[in-house]
Amino acid sequence: MTGPQERPVEHLPPRPPIGRDTRLCMSLSGRPGHFGSRFHNRLYALLGLDYVYKAFTTTDLAGAIGGIRALGIRGCAVSMPFKEAVIPLLDALDPSAQAIKSVNTIVNDDGRLTGFNTDYVAVRRLLTEHAVDPATPCLLRGSGGMAKAVVAALRDGGFRNGTILARNTQAGAALAERYGYAFATDLDGRTAPLLVNVTPIGMDGPDADALAFPLDAVAACAIAFDVVALPARTPFLVAAERAGKSCITGHAVLVLQGLEQFIRYTGVTPTPEQVADAAAYART
Repeated sequence: MTGPQERPVEHLPPRPPIGRDTRLCMSLSGRPGHFGSRFHNRLYALLGLDYVYKAFTTTDLAGAIGGIRALGIRGCAVSMPFKEAVIPLLDALDPSAQAIKSVNTIVNDDGRLTGFNTDYVAVRRLLTEHAVDPATPCLLRGSGGMAKAVVAALRDGGFRNGTILARNTQAGAALAERYGYAFATDLDGRTAPLLVNVTPIGMDGPDADALAFPLDAVAACAIAFDVVALPARTPFLVAAERAGKSCITGHAVLVLQGLEQFIRYTGVTPTPEQVADAAAYART
């Protein structure tokens, strides 16, 4: 018997041929990947929806956003380094993006562009699903757009005892002050029961072999949370697994935030089995 991830393509429902009524969704990233395109397009195929999803990068952000509006592109995922720069180009912000001034999703309703932050939604949900006690002190590394979403999700989830570690003194201190957390520019022996990496450390590329937190900090924690999605098992999470710690992966964040985007773009909610199928397909 085959599982969802092994579902043969020939068993997919008929999909409308691409034509003038086909709706386009897209992503904008400094370093486009394949996961979003494969995840969304797989769900379109599973559900027989007349949509196509394509990843892009750009050196002309204003032109790209103007194109979304002018061409009627239904939705756009937004990744680094555009999450904050895109805000002045939009017509409105959903509360999920307004509160943290960071956008990872644009929805186009007849030329009106609204920014959302589905990363925030995904992190809140994962903390609940993993039953992380809000009384748990946390140490978070990072201060960029994704860090804003994670810190806001933690604080709104009741996590009051936190420290933000960031090399960018201005951004890190401002983020910590906004949410009532402590701030530090270096680890200096600090640790916490909940360690959260919101930097590119451990991501495929130049920092692929680096640890977001040293081994002594990993040994002292109870929960390791890494928002890096590719690879799903970063050196930080591998070290945490070997030490018997509970882990929350960036891949889980990626899937949940992508699902939220899909629902906003199409108005259709896939089944858990369809989401699992699309997530497994996107990893291949």
